[in-house]
Amino acid sequence: MTPPEAPVSDAGTMPPAVSLRPDVTQPQIMRKRSDFLAAARAHRCGTAGMMVQARRRDDGSDLVRIGFTCSKKVGNAVARNRAKRRLREVARAVLSDAGLPGWDYVLIGRAEATAARPFERLKGDLEYALRKLHAQVQK
Repeated sequence: MTPPEAPVSDAGTMPPAVSLRPDVTQPQIMRKRSDFLAAARAHRCGTAGMMVQARRRDDGSDLVRIGFTCSKKVGNAVARNRAKRRLREVARAVLSDAGLPGWDYVLIGRAEATAARPFERLKGDLEYALRKLHAQVQK
């Protein structure tokens, strides 16, 4: 049943997927513990809203991979999931422009900061951290 406030559309057609930049593929989600441990041994940058770990993979792939984690210090499961949802949305907004091909990024939520920080400031935190991490590797 269609709600009365729903826009009129052709039945059976799906709207096109929305992408900020069609030439950029979406980052692949990291799920293996070994990938997270490798990123933990690489470069890191802490900001007020999150900790960002980054490493350049030398596997010849141009994929950008990203992982998200929040420890129990962030709070109960509801608080951790809220923080990870915000980190995923920030990554979606920023990594399409600032992420480099062939890199792994891990975003770690901070207790009481990731969920409470304004979204624009979280985006600024990630942009700052990526600039700093990429500059460290360029040296």
